[in-house]
Amino acid sequence: MPKMNPYLNFDGTTEEAFNFYKLVFRSEFRGPINRIGDAPGCENLSEDEKKRVMHVSLPIPGGDTLMGSDIVPSMGHKLIVGNNNYISLHPESREEADRLFNELSPGGKVEMPMADMFWGDYFGSFQDKFGVQWMINYSTTH
Repeated sequence: MPKMNPYLNFDGTTEEAFNFYKLVFRSEFRGPINRIGDAPGCENLSEDEKKRVMHVSLPIPGGDTLMGSDIVPSMGHKLIVGNNNYISLHPESREEADRLFNELSPGGKVEMPMADMFWGDYFGSFQDKFGVQWMINYSTTH
C-alpha cells in the first residue's frame, strides 16, 4: 500500500501555518522551505509571490508527514477553503488528544468539542485559524 500524506495549500500563509504546526507537533522541517522565486521561470513574479512557499515538509510523530505550499495568483491559482478535507490525528492518550485539540483550535471554529462518543472513542473536530479541518480521535480500544 502506498503511504499517504496530507498536502495543504494556502494563499500566502504556508510559512506561518507550518511554523505553528511545527510547534504543536514538536517537530522540525525536513529540509529547507523552498520558495517559489527559486524556481526557474519565476523571475518576473512580484516580490510577494517570489517569497511564497513552493514546498515545505514537516514530519509528524508516528511516521506521517504534513506537506504544503502557497498558491500563485498571477499564474491563475485560486484557493477555495472548504470542508471537503480533514486531517485525522490518532494520538496515543486522552491527554495528548486534549493537548493537540487545545493547541490547534484557538482562533478557529470548534465543530465538536472533545468528548466520549457513542462508538467508544474520545473525539473532537474543528477548523483551525488557517482554515484547515482537523479531527482528533483517541481510540479507547487500542
